[in-house]
Amino acid sequence: MNSLRARSRSSLLTAAAAVTIIAGCVTGCTGTAAPSPSEADATPTSIGPLGDGFLSGTTPTPEATVNPEAGSWEGVEPPTGYRVVLISAGEDSATNTLVSAVTEWAASRNVDLVKLTALDDDGVETQINAAVELAPDLVVGAGSGIVDVFALLTPQHLGQQFLAVGAELAEPTGNATAVVWEGATFRGSGLSSDDERDPAAVTPERASEAISAGVASVLHGLTGIVLHLEF
Repeated sequence: MNSLRARSRSSLLTAAAAVTIIAGCVTGCTGTAAPSPSEADATPTSIGPLGDGFLSGTTPTPEATVNPEAGSWEGVEPPTGYRVVLISAGEDSATNTLVSAVTEWAASRNVDLVKLTALDDDGVETQINAAVELAPDLVVGAGSGIVDVFALLTPQHLGQQFLAVGAELAEPTGNATAVVWEGATFRGSGLSSDDERDPAAVTPERASEAISAGVASVLHGLTGIVLHLEF
């Protein structure tokens, strides 16, 4: 059903584009021709380079932990039209700080951001499904409250990129990346101890660096790994 709708919509858009071009030629062809589908759908590449210290050597293997040097991601910015869905669960101070950091990051870069909240694991599942339906460039999960469900559902949506900030998935698939630091390394129920969650470790500054580093990694195709930041 979705495929049929997509093809129908594509046909309508193609027809509309053709009419626009013909109308322009009737008046002297002074307008700019509409871009071809391949041009319109091309992935923007002007995102900026990663610094030399982002990786210590070769491209990391899946599930590897990387320790990027501070600031090595600062040259990377999301391209125009980048779309993000943010999912959070809970009202604890760490989660609120992470949500604020992602919101400010998106606003300062004109990123299209949709925020979805949940009260429990069932709610996180519902919001993940809603996010995938929107087909954004990236789905971000904020804090430890999303980890258990992200671990279960991200392998079911391999065509969608996910990023966990302030927590990590124990066995991430290639589409699930995480950014953690000391005190913000929760790996899921039954896998983590209390000392892996320290609300005081999640400051606005660290949360801001984390979302920037994580998005930079995803934009450069370094996914399915854990970025461990040193503060």
